[in-house]
Amino acid sequence: MLKILGIDHVVLRTDRLEAMLDFYCNLLGCTLERKTSEETGLYQLRAGNALIDLVTVGGAIGRSGGAAPGASGRNMDHFCLLIEKVSEQDLVDYLIARGVEAGEMKKRYGSQGQGLSLYINDPDGNMVELKPSLK
Repeated sequence: MLKILGIDHVVLRTDRLEAMLDFYCNLLGCTLERKTSEETGLYQLRAGNALIDLVTVGGAIGRSGGAAPGASGRNMDHFCLLIEKVSEQDLVDYLIARGVEAGEMKKRYGSQGQGLSLYINDPDGNMVELKPSLK
């Protein structure tokens, strides 16, 4: 069984980047930790020991969610669970044994920095990233 240590990050899609940055940074006190290229459209905000990622709907990541947030488009891209340190093979074997299709394990940035993670889908099709702890 996997041991969840906490939420690593959530990813929100937006077509109102400035308003979202103002809300999360100026109102709630997050800080802009990392910004990727305009092509990707990813802004990572520090929220305590976790991250809130904002992705623009026109960027490479946000486009996969369809229409802009609203009645006909998804707002949440995915959420990431920080799990207890486990080997890549043990994690993949665990998921396969339970009939869960695991995405590609690759290096991604999270609340603890760069580390390996993979994506799975829950029964309703929500994307969940599993990121083994670096500690």
